[in-house]
This record gives sequence, C-alpha cells and structure tokens, in this order.
Amino acid sequence: MEEQRKGNKAFVRDVFVCFYEDDYKFDSTCGIWFRNKQAYKILKHFAGIITPDFLTYYDFPDPLKRWNTYRMRAFGYWYGKLCGKQVINNVRGDLVDSWEYCFDGISQNSILAIGTVASDVKKLYYRSTFETWLDEMVFILKPKVILVYGSSNYACFDRLREKGIRIVTYQSKTARFYAGGESNE
Repeated sequence: MEEQRKGNKAFVRDVFVCFYEDDYKFDSTCGIWFRNKQAYKILKHFAGIITPDFLTYYDFPDPLKRWNTYRMRAFGYWYGKLCGKQVINNVRGDLVDSWEYCFDGISQNSILAIGTVASDVKKLYYRSTFETWLDEMVFILKPKVILVYGSSNYACFDRLREKGIRIVTYQSKTARFYAGGESNE
C-alpha cells in the first residue's frame, strides 16, 4: 500500500480484495458492516471484491446463518452499486441445512469463489457432503470459473475441470507458510 502511505488518494490497484480470514478481523463494530463508509474509502481503490465470508458454521442457529448469508450478498450488492466495481460472490453453506438459501442472490454463469479451508473437505467423513454441496452449487449456478481459497486437490474438482469449469486455486496463508512461502500479512 505504498501509494496510500504516500498520501496518493487516487491510487488504484488492479487486484481484488477477499475476506478469507477470521470474522473478527473485518466484522466487529469497527468492521466493514458497521463502518461501510470507511470500508468504501479503502475498497474503492481496488478492481473489485470477493464478498465477505461471514461464518455459517453447521452448529450456528439457522437465523444467524441466514443473516450472515444475507450480509454476504447485501455487502456485495452495495459495493457493486456504490463503487461500480466488479463483485465476485463468495458461496458459503453449512453443507447440511442451508441449501435452500445459500445460493440465493447469485447470478448464474458468473465467476464464483469458495473457501475449502474451513469446509472440512479434508475429513473423509465430511467429504461426500462437501462434494454433494459443490455439485448442487454447480447445477444451480452454472459457473464457468470457480476461485478456490484453499486446496482443490480433490476428485470433485477434477470432475468439474473435466466438465470444462475452470478452477483457479489460491493457497491459504497456512499452506503458503508450510510450503516455505511468505504470508501476505
């Protein structure tokens, strides 16, 4: 953020901002939801955003999961309309009982983003549920490109590649650390 430090208020970065981190880092009384005007002052300098990844854990009460799903879509809509920038929807479901609404408000044939870090896809017990959820997402939303934060080294992603869906993988901060790479922070 050299341009910002120099005081250049008109700087533009041709990158997208994502929110694949613990909610408390962006969702508090000082965060993007409550201080959206402050968020706008920063986010307007970027090419676009991936909508915030508000938590929807399977053990959360259903109203809280619905509220966080709504906030993902509402923040993306607000940002796209206000800033006139591109918005990529983050798709998050609890893999069990949120399917009736977790795909709502997302256009078909668009670029989508998902995170596999907190999805339990690594655990064989949950993998088939994740794969079923992913197949349902593809069936309903028909994406041409899926951005994956975390690992896409699973057979379900290979099947999507065979169907012609482009899978773009971004290693998590933890994976980069263990691979000897540097963190973005």
